Amino acid sequence: MDDWPGSGLSDEELDVAYNVRRKAGPELFDRYMERYRAMSEAAVERLPGKPGIVYDEISGERLDVWGIGDGLRPVFVFLHGGYWMALSRDVSSFMARTLHEQGIATVVPDYTLAPEATLEEIVRQVRAAIAWVYRHGREHGLDPERIVVGGSSAGGHLTAMTMVGGWQERLGVPENVVKAAMPFSGLFDLRPVTRIYVNESVKLDLERAAALSPALLPVGHRCPVVLAVAENDGEGFLTQSRLFHPIWDAGDLMIVPGRDHFDVVLDLADAGSMAGKALIDLVHAV
Repeated sequence: MDDWPGSGLSDEELDVAYNVRRKAGPELFDRYMERYRAMSEAAVERLPGKPGIVYDEISGERLDVWGIGDGLRPVFVFLHGGYWMALSRDVSSFMARTLHEQGIATVVPDYTLAPEATLEEIVRQVRAAIAWVYRHGREHGLDPERIVVGGSSAGGHLTAMTMVGGWQERLGVPENVVKAAMPFSGLFDLRPVTRIYVNESVKLDLERAAALSPALLPVGHRCPVVLAVAENDGEGFLTQSRLFHPIWDAGDLMIVPGRDHFDVVLDLADAGSMAGKALIDLVHAV
């Protein structure tokens, strides 16, 4: 239990590896957050969709459906980042117009943020969102047999928590409900989180962190995956993707040159970018 990636580092070294907000600096970070919002608002303006649908009666959390068209469309479910304690669906639909133009719908759920919700509850909610798409997608122009999940940072962790086995039967969905996945800068072994500032909100101990770590959980159905991470990402996130790649063993590790933790996922708004093309190819292959 004590031997995990970075366990031999000091607290300061772990902070350097995982505190990407500090690495960016406040001015650049604020500019990125404004880009997330502006690009998302532009992407969904006059785009066909159904925003604000309650997908989980227990929490009352909602999701937006964007980019629907004639017939059933394959769907990309995007789980936002923010270290489980920030951001929302309102700033996370920047890829919706680009995907719509490629015949792909986009679903962006909210989830209750920490510390109001435990990480176990957040995981339950995002799994419930996938189950909602499977059960109710046809009513909204979504193909339940072509669900691809992706997310950035904490959303990358949540993406992987929908990929692993052990939860699908309880929610009445097939083991292969997630047909493919694309986590960006994901966290796959959460034990380092117990020693960084984020733990003030998520409040994990090593035992709970291990139980919530996709790298330590049964694989189940091994769906195709593109593990994306930025060349200039935090070193901890690069380590996490390199660690998870051989464990999952069903896809590619894509290190995107010239990008950092915050702008790499924005490339999904550009169909010609390395990341955008990889996602579109991944969805069309399912």
